[in-house]
Amino acid sequence: MHTAVIVDVVRTPAGRGKRGGALSAMHPVDLAAGVLTALLERNGLESTQIDDVLFGCVSQIGDQSMNIGRQAVLAAGFDESVPATTIDRQCGSSQQAAHFAAQGVISGAYDVAIAGGVESMSRVPLGSAWADASPSALMQKRYPEGLVNQGVSAELIATKWGFSRTQLDEFSVESHRRAASAWADGHFASQVLPVGDVTIDETVRATTTADKLAGLPTVFRTDELAARFPEIDWAITPGNSSPLTDAASASLIMSEAKAKELGLTPRARFHSFAVVGDDPLYMLTGPIPATRRILERSGLSIDDIDAYEVNEAFASVPLAWLQELHADPARLNPWGGAIALGHAVGASGTRLLGTLVAHLEATGGRFGLQTMCEGGGMANATIIERL
Repeated sequence: MHTAVIVDVVRTPAGRGKRGGALSAMHPVDLAAGVLTALLERNGLESTQIDDVLFGCVSQIGDQSMNIGRQAVLAAGFDESVPATTIDRQCGSSQQAAHFAAQGVISGAYDVAIAGGVESMSRVPLGSAWADASPSALMQKRYPEGLVNQGVSAELIATKWGFSRTQLDEFSVESHRRAASAWADGHFASQVLPVGDVTIDETVRATTTADKLAGLPTVFRTDELAARFPEIDWAITPGNSSPLTDAASASLIMSEAKAKELGLTPRARFHSFAVVGDDPLYMLTGPIPATRRILERSGLSIDDIDAYEVNEAFASVPLAWLQELHADPARLNPWGGAIALGHAVGASGTRLLGTLVAHLEATGGRFGLQTMCEGGGMANATIIERL
């Protein structure tokens, strides 16, 4: 078995995923090509040294269709011999890409791989890939009342764990505060590649306050849903949810021996992996069992982990995780999370990975945990060890 190491992680800034957003004029293939090119240039590599490129993307339709990973490889000017594939594990797509790349290295199938992801939510709206899908008879038989969208799942989590609107909004304010502080302290400078004039995350709101968020309307309540779920207090708003986002990210993963041969310095190694399924109605609770599984497999406890990146799809998700794992709030998303930094769904996994590696380096931490809730009721978890 080989040791799989992370040599580099890069990302674009986060653009608002709507018309007029900072990156909305960029084709997603070109966004992805930019991070691929940067990885080669930053590490003095030729594209022919890459065994495979694994790219996450959720809405694989329109500008993001036809295996966008391969399109990005060609657009980046890589040699035509370099293969690529596109992965959909919903919000965890690029985290799964990193798992597959690292597992390929560990098995000896790869020496060098790139794992990343892209999503242009301004050009390819979330849900567009399945907008015309017809219902499955077998799914209707198993779930006769039907499943719900992620926003309603976030509402169900807030209700089950007893989080008030005030708690959700205060968590969101802290996410923006931490992200703004991290930008001010220069923590993202080495990770983020300018795209034209766009140099910082458009999604961070340093002046956000709980009073401002309190004035925002809830967005997922309908009369039909209110009748079906009378217990819900309806507290999820745009302010305590991750914004629609345009971005790309990518990581350079290889064997420790290959890094030494190439004269490159590994920054961290992959320690443990887990992926789980969970209740598809609650949908976003998967990080809880995923974390329990990976801690059991790794032989570590939550107290051994120096930082945890738990994706902030909605504020209720990391709050429920924090409560169930009895984890330290100070170690949770210490440089802010997706509520502030954006959630370009296909790109978020490797975005979190880059943030986690950089945070461990900045603080001298040893172990980092990353976990991501995913559509359909799933979650990935990854533990890395700083080298």
